[in-house]
Amino acid sequence: MADTSYEPKRVNIDEASARAYWARRFQVPVEDVVAAVRAVGDDPAAVAARLGKPWPYEASGIV
Repeated sequence: MADTSYEPKRVNIDEASARAYWARRFQVPVEDVVAAVRAVGDDPAAVAARLGKPWPYEASGIV
């Protein structure tokens, strides 16, 4: 299991750079990240579940 101590605690969609980070992190379009946060809130595990991704999502290569 990955060390998640440095994982962000929330999915920030307030800034373009943060939206881009999360889109890369989950390997989905930015719009999908925004829609997921609006649907389930900013908890990364909830957003990942909404996107059909595990959390932490190690396949992104960003971890």
